[in-house]
This record gives sequence, C-alpha cells and structure tokens, in this order.
Amino acid sequence: MLIAGMIIAVLAALLHVFIFYLEAFAWEGEQARELFKTGSVEDAKLTKFNAYNQGFYNLFLAIIALVGVIAWFSNSHVVGLSLAFAGTGSMLAAALVLFVSSAPHRTAAMKQGALPLLAIILLIVGALV
Repeated sequence: MLIAGMIIAVLAALLHVFIFYLEAFAWEGEQARELFKTGSVEDAKLTKFNAYNQGFYNLFLAIIALVGVIAWFSNSHVVGLSLAFAGTGSMLAAALVLFVSSAPHRTAAMKQGALPLLAIILLIVGALV
C-alpha cells in the first residue's frame, strides 16, 4: 500500500506542477483561461500576478511531496512519509478550501483533491499495516 500511495503522491505532484505551469506561465493562454474561467486575455491580465504567486504555491507543494517520495525510496522512511503526507495533505486542504469557498469551482476542486486524497488514504493504510 505504501508504494501505491507514493506513486499516487507522485501523480498528485505532477498535476500540481502542471497547475503551476498554467498559473505562472500560461495564465493568459486559451487553455488556462478556459480551465480557470478567467474570461478574455484582458481579464486574465488583471489577475496575472495573483495567479503567478499561486502557481508557485502549487509548485512548492509538489516539491514537498516529491522530496518525500524520493526520501522514502532512499530508505529514509519516517522523513519520506512525513513529507509525502505534508505535501499531499496541503494539496488536499487547498482543494477543500476551494470547494467550500467557490461553488463554480467545485468540480475543479474535486479534480485537484482526488489524487492527494487517494494518496493519503493509501499512505495511512500502508503505514498502519
């Protein structure tokens, strides 16, 4: 179960790296505007700085989870599991905040939080077995 949890944590991290790219570098592009429902290029420009900053939050969460996975597979099991939980737990918490605070973004929040939730469940079960 722990290996499966670590693999899902990597997938969650990769999703957050993609979100980082969209928010930090492609915010005014068609894909990001459609996905985040920001409207026109002009509308997206108004929130570009906020999205850039938020993108880096997503990157840092991904890095925490990835460093945890690397540490775990390098036999630093306590450190690795702790970092994997910290990264995926923060991803899940952010998704929950989005879900609660913005009804139009609930579908996005569920997509953003599904992999971290699954990783956390598998990591807990694996750690207890």
